[in-house]
Order: sequence, then structure tokens, then C-alpha cells
Amino acid sequence: MTDPSQRWRAAAVAAASLLPLSAARAEPSIAELLQRLEEQEQKILVLERKLEIKEEADKSVASSAAVAKASPRGFSIQSADGQNQVKLRGVLHYDGRYFADDVTPETADTFLLRRVRPTIEGTLGGIYDFRFTPDFAGGRTIILDAFATARFKPWANVTVGKFKVPVGLERLQSANDIRFVERAFPTSLVPNRDLGVSVGGDLFGGGLNYSVGYYNGVTDGGSSDAIGDVDTDTEKDWSARLFTTPFADSDSFALRGLGFGIAGTYVDVSGDPTNSLLSTYRTPGQQVFFRYRGNTTGLPAGATYADGERLRFTPQFYYSYGQFGLLGEYAEVQQDVTRRTASGVRSDSLDNSAWQLAAHWFLTGEEQAFRGFKPNTKFSLEDGTWGAFELVGRYHELSVDDAAFVGGVDSFADPAVSARKATAWALGVNWYLNENLKWVLNYERTSFQGGAAGGADREDEEAFLTRVALGF
Repeated sequence: MTDPSQRWRAAAVAAASLLPLSAARAEPSIAELLQRLEEQEQKILVLERKLEIKEEADKSVASSAAVAKASPRGFSIQSADGQNQVKLRGVLHYDGRYFADDVTPETADTFLLRRVRPTIEGTLGGIYDFRFTPDFAGGRTIILDAFATARFKPWANVTVGKFKVPVGLERLQSANDIRFVERAFPTSLVPNRDLGVSVGGDLFGGGLNYSVGYYNGVTDGGSSDAIGDVDTDTEKDWSARLFTTPFADSDSFALRGLGFGIAGTYVDVSGDPTNSLLSTYRTPGQQVFFRYRGNTTGLPAGATYADGERLRFTPQFYYSYGQFGLLGEYAEVQQDVTRRTASGVRSDSLDNSAWQLAAHWFLTGEEQAFRGFKPNTKFSLEDGTWGAFELVGRYHELSVDDAAFVGGVDSFADPAVSARKATAWALGVNWYLNENLKWVLNYERTSFQGGAAGGADREDEEAFLTRVALGF
């Protein structure tokens, strides 16, 4: 057996023999240092690549993330590249009507929801716009707008679906942008919303706008929802419009706000005694003052109905300069009509016309514009600011062709209940509490020629109209 002391001595000798080697390794060679440096460089390169991959992944996530926005003009979600967007907007109009005359029924004094319209609109692929707007006012539900527009080029936009027929100037203003509670008489003669297809756009850098459309067709001032959004005759309406803002880029600020144009529709249409394809006309207080004869003889043959060409045309303009704005338009409809009576068949071509001139002036210094405007301040008791105030006034009238009343009991319209002419003037004030909320107050007086028994004039309508309008 080996002596333990001998084993300790052997271990000590072995350890001593390794000391030179350990000392030698304590000082690495240049080759070893270069190798270690290269290994560290490789590790750094690997880490840098991992960081690059992570940054690329983060950018990819960010580029595909949706962007949510909220502003006074609505709420939206859009893709990061801005090519796809969905926006939620809405309109709520709460109206009040009070009549100070002795002719309007007391039941016409009322509060009502005039418009309740949520809107979903947006863009797909950067060029395809869409809009869907129902309306829940008046105790019914209708589809107001449902259309898509392809913006292939600035001069080539194609719209299909149900939308405003681009004819009447004031009709083309949104409900939130009109300056009065109700639109003027020219709007009673031009189409509202219809189903069809339209091609239009801007020419010459935006100085000239055009549109050409093909539609099912609606009566004067009417919309297709009044007949269930279906076509009730075999013919289609053509529409066309040209509108120019020739001085939009002028050095003269006094001319920049001028725009003018002309629009119209055409159709050769045949109604019948049960489907007249004719309209009634209403006052600013929404009371009927003219209608064609219905089945007064007790037989279907007694009604007046459209029977031939209907041509509408409307020259129009607007002008704004600083705080002051003007809007004017003339509208005329030439309509062939027929009525079968006990005396025989009567046919004629009737020309009904209307015009308006409206003026607007911001007392608080805001800039006038045809579409959209923003008060310089908002109503705030805390800040001592009151928003914007605007004075408005207008004159407008509608005349029915005298030939509509010729023929006694065989006439196309009954002079004892339908007026030959309505003339109205209005004054009002608009208070813009902020960009989304305004309060409107109008006084409107309408005078008539005819419309009462014995050929007398119908009594004047005196209407106080008010509205609280919310829009975003």
C-alpha cells in the first residue's frame, strides 16, 4: 500500500511541473487574440441582424394597423396608407312650426323630427367611394342615399345607385349647409333623389364641372322613395349639368367666390289617371297650395296626368366675398298633360317656373362658402365666447301656367283650391354655437294669386319656422 505522504509529495511535484504551462497560457498569443476578436465580431453581426429583423417586423405591424380618428366632421377608421376608410356621420334636425295667419290649420303648429340620418361612407382602394344613409324622420324609414362612385380620373367619375340628381343648385347643398329651414320654390320643380347612373367630373384643372346622368325619373321636387324606389313608367330621364368657377385661382379675391352654370332634365313620359306622374307644390310652411285635378268626376278618367315631353332647365349661380354671400337660381318645367272628361280629351303643354335670390351675411366676420363653414369661436360661458351669427334674407316665387286653369270644370287644376302664383319673402338669423350645432329662426310670409273660392286670392301664410340642427 502506498504511503499517503508519498501521494501528497507526488501531487505537489505534478502541480509544480504544470506551473510553467499555466504561466505560458496566461499570456495569449496574437493569433488567439485575433481569433477571439473575430468570434466577437460574428456575435455582433448576429445581434445586429436580429435587431434588423425585429425592426422590420415592427414596421410591418405598424403599416398594417388601422388608424382611428375623431373630428367635428365625423368618426373614421382608415388603413395606415389611407387607401381604405370607413366614416360615421350623422344629421339630426328638430323643427318647430308656428303659423300666425288665419288660413293654416291649427294642427300645422307642431314640433317634428325633420331629419334623422345616420350615414356610413368611405373609400375602398383609394378610388371607390360609397355612402349609405337611411332616414328615420316622420315616423317612417327610407333609404335616402345608397350609392358608389368610382373616381377613375378627375374628369371621369362614375356613380351608380340612389343619390341626388345634380340639377338644382340649392338642392345640391347638404341639409346642414342650407341657410333657411326650408329650401326655396325652385327646388320644388327640380328632381331630388333618384336611382340611376351618372358620369361626371372636373375639367380644366377644376374650373369646369360636368355631369350626365340616366335615371328612372321622378316628379317635380320628388324622390324615388315616394314610390317605393321602383320605376313606375317605361321611360327614363336624362340629366345634364355644367357649372364653372372661372376665377377660383384669380389674384382678385372679389372674383374667387363666383360660380355659375346651367342644368336640366328631359324625358318623354306617359302617365295615366291612376298614376299621374305629377306633383303638388308646397309653401315654405309645407302646406299644399297647388295640385292638379284628381278623380273629381268620380271616374278614373277625371284625373290630370303627364302625357308627353317633360323638359326642365335651371340657370344658377352663387357668389361669396368675405362675410357676404348670394345664391340665385331660376327653374322651369315644361310638361305635356292630358285630362279625359265628360266633354272629351284635353291636352296641353304647361310651363311652370320659379326663381329665388337669397343673401347671407356673417355678423361675426366668418368667411362665406357654398359648402361648409366654421365659426371663428364656439359658444362657451366659461370663455365668454358666443359662436357665429348670420343674418339671412330671400325672395322667391313660383308661377303656374295660366293654361292649367282654363276650361272651367274641365281645367287641369281647380282655381278654387289651387293658386296660380305664390310669392314669398323671408328673414332669419342663424346662430352657430360650434361647428356641429346651430339654431335657425325664420319668419316667412307667402302671398298668393288665386286659390280661393270665386277666383279670390288665398290668404297670406305667415310662418315662424325654427330648427335645432346637429351635424357631424
